[in-house]
Amino acid sequence: MQKKVDLKLILAVVAAGLLSFCGVVVETAMNITFPVLMRQFSLNTATVQWMTTAYLLVVAIIVPISAFLKRRFKTKSLFVTANLLFIIGLVIDAAATRFGVLVLGRIVQGLGTGIALPLMFNIILDWVPDEQRGTLMGIGTLITAIAPALGPTFGGLVVSSLNWHWIFILLLPLLLISLVLGLYAIRQATPPVKTSFDVPAWLMVILIFVGFTLAFSNLQHVVTRPGLVGSWLVLGLAGLIGFVLITRRSKQPLIKLDLFKFRSFDWHLFGFFLVQVNALGLAFILPNYMQLVNGQSALLAGLFVLPGAAVGAAFAPLGGRILDEFGATKPILTGAVILAVAIALFTVLGMHLNGPVILVIYILLMVGMGLTMGNTMTSGLSQLPSVEQADGNAVFNTLQQFAGATGTSLVSAVITLVQTRTVGSQAYRTARGSTVALTLLLVLILINLVALVMAMRTRKRD
Repeated sequence: MQKKVDLKLILAVVAAGLLSFCGVVVETAMNITFPVLMRQFSLNTATVQWMTTAYLLVVAIIVPISAFLKRRFKTKSLFVTANLLFIIGLVIDAAATRFGVLVLGRIVQGLGTGIALPLMFNIILDWVPDEQRGTLMGIGTLITAIAPALGPTFGGLVVSSLNWHWIFILLLPLLLISLVLGLYAIRQATPPVKTSFDVPAWLMVILIFVGFTLAFSNLQHVVTRPGLVGSWLVLGLAGLIGFVLITRRSKQPLIKLDLFKFRSFDWHLFGFFLVQVNALGLAFILPNYMQLVNGQSALLAGLFVLPGAAVGAAFAPLGGRILDEFGATKPILTGAVILAVAIALFTVLGMHLNGPVILVIYILLMVGMGLTMGNTMTSGLSQLPSVEQADGNAVFNTLQQFAGATGTSLVSAVITLVQTRTVGSQAYRTARGSTVALTLLLVLILINLVALVMAMRTRKRD
């Protein structure tokens, strides 16, 4: 098969990317509605974040089987299934009048996104020549990277002029465009092969993500109910040990453990995970800070992060082009340093943030994100043999979603814990909680910088 970039390939990437874009837009658009939902359904911060955490958890459980799905089913069939599931989830949420129904709709959307997200990168890996892969991965990453910054603006605009149900309704036309493009442009690179599905290993994956996510989301109870947090951690660890033992004996493993013998791949993966924790953690902190501390409307809270979205949009494909021209080290490490500086500024100013300050720092942050995120994935996958890159893609996308669930759960739990143990107004308690959460993110992003330096040092040259 001769690899080349043509119109059908671009349209196929856009079709799959639009589906992933909608998933992230809904996630971050709904983050800005949390204060509204907390009042409407009488919920606290830790409970309302389950609308996001449940979605990310389902995506994280589905994505690990993407390598199996790619081998077993036609790409176009997977895409149509994912698209229809997402549409059904949107309809459920558009009609929801209870919080439980709202979470159910998000879970159905998670099933669709879990199937769709790896498709975009698998299409790129299947069809794009190596020398153009960085640029196309940058374009693919752009589609999903811009969504976290556009989401709050979109959500704020809709909530201010209509109500939160319209967030779901207004995305339906995008899903239909995505469906039409995919039906026309998605092609099959290799014929499907009948293969067995490792059910026990997948059950262990479910235990891993459910255990760890519930442990992180219950951190606000770590002082009063340490046994609860500990038991969920034990469940997650049991799932991890069980997964390794089962996979070692499996003839057709769900995810090949051989991937992790490549040290540079491991460092890339670890760094990528920490960047995602920060990205989704900030997507939770900033909109709520501007509304609950600064008293801004949902619309203004969204508009203050919009310029950062535009910058991130420009730097995602530009970062990929830099990688194609000059290699991975320069854009990835430059971006990692910029991210560390931006998170440090957020942390130092944590008690005194306002709209203009957030706007400026968020632009800086999105420059770093554009240089780092897609390039880390591209560089990490290049460390694997081509026959194992679909499995590597599944691992990256799984960790991306788990990182989102982890980041959201961690920061919401930390903020709730500090709020309940601090005296003062809600604005003061939220500012204190946000500052502590930002300090945690700063520690993680500094560890990320070390991880990416190690990734570059152990990286094999192309």
